[in-house]
Amino acid sequence: MTGTGGELGARAARSRALAVLRVRSRALAVALLPAAAEVILLTGAATGQFTGQGWDTARWVVGVLAVLVLLAAAGIALVVARARPAASPTVPVPERSAPDLYRMVRDLADRLEVPAPSAIALTPDCDSWLEDRTHPAHAPPVTRAHDEPVVPGARPERRPAVPAPVLVIGSPFLWWMRVAELRAVLAPVVAGTGPSAQPDIAAARRFVRGLDAAVAVADAPGRGPLTRGVYAALGRVARLLLQGCREHAALMERGVATAAAERAQAVDYGPRIAAQEQVGLAYAGWDRLLTKVALPAWRMGRWPSRLDVGVAAALTELSRRDRLADGFAARLGERPACDLLEEPGAVDEAVSLLTARLFHGGPAESGPSWAPVDWQAYPEEVVDRTWRAEAARLHRVLDSLGVSPSLDPATPDPGGPTLARVLDHLTEPAAGSAPTVPAPTAPLDNAANAGSPDSPDSADADPDPATERSALLAAGLSAALAREESAVPQGARAQGPDSALWEDGDLPLFPLQPPRTGRELLAAHITAMICCAAVDTAGAAPGLDWLDGPTLLLDGERAADLTPKVLSLIEEGDPGPLRAWLAESGIRPEKPVRLV
Repeated sequence: MTGTGGELGARAARSRALAVLRVRSRALAVALLPAAAEVILLTGAATGQFTGQGWDTARWVVGVLAVLVLLAAAGIALVVARARPAASPTVPVPERSAPDLYRMVRDLADRLEVPAPSAIALTPDCDSWLEDRTHPAHAPPVTRAHDEPVVPGARPERRPAVPAPVLVIGSPFLWWMRVAELRAVLAPVVAGTGPSAQPDIAAARRFVRGLDAAVAVADAPGRGPLTRGVYAALGRVARLLLQGCREHAALMERGVATAAAERAQAVDYGPRIAAQEQVGLAYAGWDRLLTKVALPAWRMGRWPSRLDVGVAAALTELSRRDRLADGFAARLGERPACDLLEEPGAVDEAVSLLTARLFHGGPAESGPSWAPVDWQAYPEEVVDRTWRAEAARLHRVLDSLGVSPSLDPATPDPGGPTLARVLDHLTEPAAGSAPTVPAPTAPLDNAANAGSPDSPDSADADPDPATERSALLAAGLSAALAREESAVPQGARAQGPDSALWEDGDLPLFPLQPPRTGRELLAAHITAMICCAAVDTAGAAPGLDWLDGPTLLLDGERAADLTPKVLSLIEEGDPGPLRAWLAESGIRPEKPVRLV
């Protein structure tokens, strides 16, 4: 081990691993205690020292207790050994599809003098780690290596799974980082395979993972009363053991990390400092791409099939806009890490689909209502369709509220869906004048709105300022959207071949955003109606901004931010700023628009 810090970390990790194993030994000793007492009682009876009715009764009681405890211990041990430990959902990268990447990782492991990872996988996250998948449920038997001769007619030779952990790499790193940067970032991670090969640490990790998996098995729903009671006892024992070794396990992992970091100091230490800046930048760009660009597409039943290409484009755009990123553009001429893959497009598509499943809960495979979309088609397939779908929902709610259409005899479709109808309805009437439309509650779905912070009954609890008409319209939109979402069949979450990796009964695992409030929904729908009017009456076009998502293009330029003008209409009932902008942009609010 290189360096004093690394030696101390390795010693501390092994010491804590032994402490974890002592917890296991104590549990075994407790399970054997009644059996040991029974052996003593039987020995006493055989030697004539423990005789009499009382000793006979004690032997029967202790014997039955010993059998029950041994059966319970054997059952718990069997569940702990056979339970499937949790595994991160990833996209496996076989060596044949990325020989250069495997070669780089093995060369890095040789320089660090540690075992090479057994495999490589990608995760839709900006992080990298080692993951043990040596459990039989995770690692199928390994067949004969590709460089060994194969005898015709012979059955493949089965071998034990390779004990080295799997290297999981954040997919955005491959598309944004250069090869040298990726190598520097992976050095401390790959160095962790050294401590992972230490027998005591490996045994301690298996024990902790088994207990964690046993707790998950005990908490699984859908069991009868008797079975549920048995598994509840199993869960209590597993949690008790986990509590006993939690602190030791945490300190063991801290020692492993210290030892790995110290060992990696001798490899690419200088480039690693600069590469860490790219890690933070990649995280910011990835988060923005998912929330601003991918999420609108997922909501429309489309999943962008080149998310990693998108994050590279977003970060390149950020490098051009942000003065702090001026120096990052110079590195774009170097070889990107995705060149280490044989077919980066296919890998990107697989990661993009997994990302949609984890963050939105989409199906495992494409279908009529869940289709991939490339970036060239994104403005038409996602942006324009989203605007028109939201505009159509807005007018349906206005119909349910009894709002009269704005009639314009000069138009070919008088009474059609117009922006003027929305503006006229939300404009606050002058003092003393009667409202043009009453505020009926009968057309609204009261059941869907019950308890909603945006319903009229809870308007007093809503801290956001809004007019009465805005609050009522927002409540109607919330109810309509809730009805549409509830109508989506649960079978849309199709099971895929990799679904067992994360037990995906509760997708999405990582929702990107909390449900939108009624006021946010209303602002989004009004903005969508404005954009539809701009496209249909002023020659505007839908566009995509890598950092801000869907955008409206007027004369090829990005339109100004409409949020303040829309909020003025919603909160104060004042359409003045918005009408002035519409007139300046040449948008005709009285003209009907095309809806889906």
